[in-house]
Amino acid sequence: MEENFENNIVSSQNITEFVTIVGEYCVFVENTLRFSKKDFLEKSGKLLPLIYLKMRLLPRFESIFDDDNEKFVNEEEWDIIHDAVQKKLGLHDEYRDVFDPLIHEQLEQSIATISDNLADIYQDLKNFSTLYNIGTEEIMNDAIWECQLNFEEFWGQKLLNALKAIHNVYFGEDDLEEDEENSENESDPDDDIDTSHWILSKRQADYRKGEE
Repeated sequence: MEENFENNIVSSQNITEFVTIVGEYCVFVENTLRFSKKDFLEKSGKLLPLIYLKMRLLPRFESIFDDDNEKFVNEEEWDIIHDAVQKKLGLHDEYRDVFDPLIHEQLEQSIATISDNLADIYQDLKNFSTLYNIGTEEIMNDAIWECQLNFEEFWGQKLLNALKAIHNVYFGEDDLEEDEENSENESDPDDDIDTSHWILSKRQADYRKGEE
């Protein structure tokens, strides 16, 4: 039983690949302001489909514990990611979203933002990644289970919405390089995100020290 559990959780190639691409996404959005707008959109347009694909390839998990999983990303940290993406994209952040639960006769339109979507995705994936990387096998199991549940009910649709908006901006008619030059004149040179003080970074650092 324990051997099968370990094979499913620790040694599965699909899970390892998912954890890897999640880590890459989190590092990427934490460093949003280091990229040009065009490069940010290009990399986002490559990472998001991979995350979606790798999630869909995971085996189905069921929870072990009754208690809720620990959360690591707080509101302040969500705001940092959101504001960085919003600043980077500027006028290209907003897009029209069509709410279509079961294709009713009249579709409801609203204004959504890529920054909201990417920050929400980040929050769930960073919570998952941090818990998975510092947890026991049982906690790792529940981290995957919760990530799958949140994907189905929450951030999976946000990912698809953001990807569509990113596609339209990247392949649209606007000159992204010229727009970037204009925004740089108004940017703060100290805008790079420093995540060294975040609780999730400290938790991972403490865990690594304990293993030494």
